[in-house]
Amino acid sequence: MAITAPRPLAPTRVETSAGTASPRRRGRRSRLGLTVRIVLAVVTAVMMAFPLWVMLTTAFSGQKTFDANVSVIPRRVSLDNFTRVLDAWPVSTWFGNSVVVTGITTLLTVVVSVLAGYAFAKLTFPAKNLLFLVLLATMMIPTQAILVPQFRIVNSLGLIGTFWAVIIPGAAATFGIFLARQFMIAIPNELIEAGKLDGAGSLRIFWSIVLPLCKPLLAVLTLLTVMYQWNDFLWPLIALKDPQLYTLPIGLQFLQGQYQADYGALMAMTLIAVLPLVVLFLAFQRFFVQGLATTGIR
Repeated sequence: MAITAPRPLAPTRVETSAGTASPRRRGRRSRLGLTVRIVLAVVTAVMMAFPLWVMLTTAFSGQKTFDANVSVIPRRVSLDNFTRVLDAWPVSTWFGNSVVVTGITTLLTVVVSVLAGYAFAKLTFPAKNLLFLVLLATMMIPTQAILVPQFRIVNSLGLIGTFWAVIIPGAAATFGIFLARQFMIAIPNELIEAGKLDGAGSLRIFWSIVLPLCKPLLAVLTLLTVMYQWNDFLWPLIALKDPQLYTLPIGLQFLQGQYQADYGALMAMTLIAVLPLVVLFLAFQRFFVQGLATTGIR
């Protein structure tokens, strides 16, 4: 009896359909997931942008009151609210004060944060870790808890009623130092060792090697400090006595009456206060996102 070689079994219809259906199913799932993410992103963007849109329509509506007659779709564009605000209050002076205070404070904060972050990340000195833990512990203290001692210190220096009463306390930010340290830890130590072999000191290494690599960090620190200082209200209200020295957030309180408020003028002045931050963020958005990604903040 002759023995014949076994014939290969043909793939069954069930196996073929299962093999071809799996990639299709995965493709449908991926498209469905992408669609869900896009829908969620659009809904979130609309929810976040809607208050800004209402502020725009109210500011350019020309009406003093915010009622049912104010539509989210403006029927006409008027600058009456802006004219009324600029004529009644020294908005240009307050805007200039905000620029001066925010600019100087941001410059000092960035310099102090970068230098302190470099020291905590790359230098060796006694009790470094202990000092850093104490520094982080200060972030747990509410701002309201240090207002009285901070006022007494600034008052004893004779700075109350001047811009320096706002600038000096904000010149050192714990979060900025922490952010700078986290960024600089990722810089390879081999670069610093190569600088030391060439005879460079700590400041030379910082200026020539470390600082050029910190452009994303500088962008993040600058934007965060500008946003915080520009919107700061409580401490400038306490430290600045003269209304001519007030900043824009303090000036907004004059448009809020006890029984009624001029919402049109309030939205116009709020738009003046918000617009520089929006423009600044849109201009440096790429550096901001890159800096947050490289500093390890999620």
